[in-house]
Amino acid sequence: MGEQEQAALRLEVARLRQEHADFDAAVEAMEAMGCDRLRVQRMKKKKLAIKDKLQDLEDQIIPDIIA
Repeated sequence: MGEQEQAALRLEVARLRQEHADFDAAVEAMEAMGCDRLRVQRMKKKKLAIKDKLQDLEDQIIPDIIA
């Protein structure tokens, strides 16, 4: 993987981390306000999808080394 590709992946990881944090704050606010449980569940599902995508990108940046 080239340096430029790795830099692009790191930038995407940073963006996804911020988006994940934003969803986390939104979910907490929705729960505090007593929003509809279905809406909260949908937000949590989106947050989980972002986390999965984030993990995939991090695995591309730092591959497993089998000794």
